[in-house]
Amino acid sequence: MEGLSQLLATIDLVRDHLNPDLRLAGVLMTMYDARTTLSSDVVREVRTHLGDAVFTTVIPRSVRLAEAPSHGRPVVRYSPDSRGAQAYHQLALEVAARSRIGGQVAPALAGSR
Repeated sequence: MEGLSQLLATIDLVRDHLNPDLRLAGVLMTMYDARTTLSSDVVREVRTHLGDAVFTTVIPRSVRLAEAPSHGRPVVRYSPDSRGAQAYHQLALEVAARSRIGGQVAPALAGSR
């Protein structure tokens, strides 16, 4: 959470000083491990603070996701039926849907702070 707060502050600085049109498409939760309470707690906490800015799609921790770069391929080519590839496909659909309905995110992040 602290890292996310620092990132949002940096984005605000960039917006204020370099690019006033800068907006985030959303916040993506990755490396999610359903077997751990910590993963669930982190997702819940981020969603509580950032609301609709957080994508619904969550990218799971996955061996196939970890292996794909060492094979020089994106996971959707390396292991298209894997949970990770399916999650990234779902994310692509979600990003496309957001862009059709007005694009940029979340009042929670647009001009935060």
